[in-house]
Amino acid sequence: MTKQLDCKGLQCPQPRLKMSLEAMSLKAGDILECVADCPTFEADVKDWCKNSKKALLWFKSEDNSVKRCQVRI
Repeated sequence: MTKQLDCKGLQCPQPRLKMSLEAMSLKAGDILECVADCPTFEADVKDWCKNSKKALLWFKSEDNSVKRCQVRI
């Protein structure tokens, strides 16, 4: 299952906190795809994945400073 999470307009640490809350409702192996425009989002996601032992599948930049990632729970 892939769950979409839109965190555009939120600033650090809100996207990371929303990802943590959403991850609790997912099962091992599920995918969390998150989009955000926070300037520290990439570093925050990488740190969150490392600390919570989640697998960052990919991270990409889109238009207007928007960034998107997928994390395997």
